[in-house]
Amino acid sequence: MSVDTHLEHPIDAYGTPLIDARDLVPGARILVKDETRYASGSHKEPAARQVVARAIAEGRRRIVIATCGNYGRAMAMACGAIGMPCTVVLPTGWSDGGAFMRSAGADVHLIDGSYEDAVDESRRLATLDGAIDGNVDGPYVEAVFTGHGTVAHALHAELDEPPAALWIPVGNGTTVIAVHRALGQLGWDVPLHGVGSAGNNPLVTSWPGPYRMLHPDGVTTTDHNQPLVNWHALQGPEAIDAIRASGGAVHAATDDELLTARHLLAEYGAQPTAAGSVALAGLLAYARSTELTGTHVVLLSGR
Repeated sequence: MSVDTHLEHPIDAYGTPLIDARDLVPGARILVKDETRYASGSHKEPAARQVVARAIAEGRRRIVIATCGNYGRAMAMACGAIGMPCTVVLPTGWSDGGAFMRSAGADVHLIDGSYEDAVDESRRLATLDGAIDGNVDGPYVEAVFTGHGTVAHALHAELDEPPAALWIPVGNGTTVIAVHRALGQLGWDVPLHGVGSAGNNPLVTSWPGPYRMLHPDGVTTTDHNQPLVNWHALQGPEAIDAIRASGGAVHAATDDELLTARHLLAEYGAQPTAAGSVALAGLLAYARSTELTGTHVVLLSGR
């Protein structure tokens, strides 16, 4: 295994570093997979690239998506790199208001409402001539899964054996599903622990039972939890099934826990947003009541 232990971390062949943060939890080794080191700052960049490649192969002239911020930045950069027009629908007041996406060449549509409202508007715009729905549950869903599964292949290449657990942010559930599939293809049996915003995501509030959507007025968005908030996770049922099949669990993290995790990560040279730190926040909360052993890998999702 080749893992960097210094504050300057080399980028691996898959695009992001694996940071040794073993001091975070006594008795366990914590490895931080810093997916924020992609150029877009988002772990969704490999998925965006796969969607763009598929759209080009099919002769599409525009990709349309909805975003809380991360997927929009990734898609804007992936499209901008090859001159593919891109439309991003973003709730007003979220992320940086679309400034990064515009600078990368995307057309940004701001709408009043929630992420789910942005999804509805993006699907309408995707019916226009030559456009395609590039959302995570759209017609290119398999390309999205392939892209998100990249991190599993990176870990397989870097680690000598499967980790004791993998801690993953949950929003729509896409990354959890993709990683579970990719690990299965690699023959690795790894418990997946999804972590989301406390009370603000149906994966979190449904666990350990069956998936149930939240009421649209039942979620609270803050400056810190914004990308993690959904009243309907687009791939929630399959994500819960994947976590359960892996032997993992779903955990909640408060805003205070997000901020604490972000502060701790800065000591290891990682600079995610508070929401991008959610997987570590969940692990640290769990470690307060459960003794952890072995190697635990934490995914950082955005900066």
